Amino acid sequence: MAKANSSFSEVQIARRIKEGRGQGHGKDYIPWLTVQEVPSAGRSHRIYSHKTGRVHHLLSDLELAVFLSLEWESSVLDIREQFPLLPSDIRQIAIDSGIKHPAIRGVDQVMSTDEITDADKENWLHAGDMLIEVVKDANGEWVEA
Repeated sequence: MAKANSSFSEVQIARRIKEGRGQGHGKDYIPWLTVQEVPSAGRSHRIYSHKTGRVHHLLSDLELAVFLSLEWESSVLDIREQFPLLPSDIRQIAIDSGIKHPAIRGVDQVMSTDEITDADKENWLHAGDMLIEVVKDANGEWVEA
């Protein structure tokens, strides 16, 4: 079973940044979170990408479905999963939105987006991100949203 870790200390965050987590492109990218580090209520996947030349860490069947669509989309140049949104980069967005940045025991936490892509759209490089979630519906059933 995956090691449960719901928060990171400042030392752990700094160590992950130093390790190169969430940095790089293509075969050099290292995801912020791996399937071994995150407990899952469903299934997680490690899958090789011919597009990026590395193994991707996907935390749900829905992330896998999106990944497979991106893998076969000819305009997609790179796929980076579990991409970190560092507090230093997004704190101002929270302030402007009138919400408090998530913190645990006084440490601003690193949020992540499920997949971020680079794509060639008519010779213009386009970057986009996706947040993929599974939620409960009104009947208490799990659904992918």
